[in-house]
Amino acid sequence: MSAALIRYSPLLILAIAWQLVSQFEFVSSTALPPLTQIGAAWLDLLTSGDLQKNAVPSLYRGGAGLVLAIAFGTALGIAMAWWRPVNVVLGPLVEAFYPMPKSALIPVTVIWLGFGDGSKILLIFLGCMLPVTIGAYNGARSTEQVLVWSARCMGASRLRMMWDVVLPSALPELLNGIRTALALAFILMVTSELIVAREGLGNLIGFLGANGSYAAMYAVVLTVAFLGFAADRIYQTLTQRVLAWRETGLA
Repeated sequence: MSAALIRYSPLLILAIAWQLVSQFEFVSSTALPPLTQIGAAWLDLLTSGDLQKNAVPSLYRGGAGLVLAIAFGTALGIAMAWWRPVNVVLGPLVEAFYPMPKSALIPVTVIWLGFGDGSKILLIFLGCMLPVTIGAYNGARSTEQVLVWSARCMGASRLRMMWDVVLPSALPELLNGIRTALALAFILMVTSELIVAREGLGNLIGFLGANGSYAAMYAVVLTVAFLGFAADRIYQTLTQRVLAWRETGLA
């Protein structure tokens, strides 16, 4: 507990500084409302049900896009690493699209699938798939050839070798790619909803800001930040458990 308090003490210091700066008008309280006022606005949003009503579609879109990205990105990355023709065909596409700002695809996905959930899920899927693909590719490429040869000598089929040798070897790099994709999912979720959505946390942020309800707007922004932070902490805990076998093996 003491270690956690020390680790997250900068957040507490930031919260105290925020409250003091706003309360003593070092910065206009309109532009930066006090945390006490933001907390009251958050409770109002929670009581009215607006927060939950908009959080459900947002989390559905982000979760669906991320799950699809993990499934397709993992398969694509491993295929690129172990089948040269796949890498020759798809490698340049992955390299070309990886540095591109994913929000630039919002108009494209809207043209294809309209203003509903489909366009947001597609955007999140496309944006999150690339870091997962690269993580799976780098991890699969780093598989020790000795393990591959040993599996082949023992009569393992190509599919069995992929499952028992390549995938465990690729797991650390793959999990790092998924963590990057997790953060991207929240970014793309809010960005797409700010621009082309009728519901969702991003849409609620834009609506409250346009109507001058800045305390409530900050409350939703901090809610998204907390959800992203909590998701990342949970994911890191799961990652440590998944990779515990590596530390045991090294010990």
